[in-house]
Amino acid sequence: MGFRNSFTGEIEGFDVDVARQIAKAVFGDEKKVQFKVVTAAERIPMLQSGAVDVVVRTMTITCDRLKDVDFSQVYYQAGQRVLVRRNSGITGVEGLADKRVCVASGSTSLGNVVNRAKTTVSVPNWTDCLVMLQQGQADAISTDDTILAGLAAQDPYTEVVGSRFTDESYGVGVPKGQEDLVRFVNGVLERMRADGTWGGIYRRWLTPLGPAPTPPVARYRD
Repeated sequence: MGFRNSFTGEIEGFDVDVARQIAKAVFGDEKKVQFKVVTAAERIPMLQSGAVDVVVRTMTITCDRLKDVDFSQVYYQAGQRVLVRRNSGITGVEGLADKRVCVASGSTSLGNVVNRAKTTVSVPNWTDCLVMLQQGQADAISTDDTILAGLAAQDPYTEVVGSRFTDESYGVGVPKGQEDLVRFVNGVLERMRADGTWGGIYRRWLTPLGPAPTPPVARYRD
């Protein structure tokens, strides 16, 4: 969903391209965007402080988060699964009862597995979880399948197992009270669905998750 290309130094990915589409709509140039790399736990504080204008970072829309920030319509529907070392014997979330599971602090993934695993280990970034899995300090990683697919691509000795056991609706985070910005971002997402941009971005980055699905249907509220 978002990573730094080691060959070009550029930040790339599905979420990155969504952010670029917003910049293109504002400035007429998708390159006129300043990226700030933040952890999951930093997303809401960064919006509240004004350090960033929008957050496009696998951010699930939840009732608790809506108390602190606003969101666009849903732009991607993910689901939580499990990443393990190949031949681990773990086939899904039901196999975590006696295992050590790594999650990122500030993510909704933590609450979804805390009662399903023997031990949960919380770290700042998902790449930290991958290191812990590689070093045997964790038996599994559990988060959204989009993130797990990226981790699995970095280590061929890992695999994503089991079916989705949650529904994670991603939205673009916006500071509280900025309704005009929310409406503007919604317009960008609507255009991306209609002209095929959304599907093109999916095929560019997320094909390993399967054929491009139909983009999430827009639902608005006043």
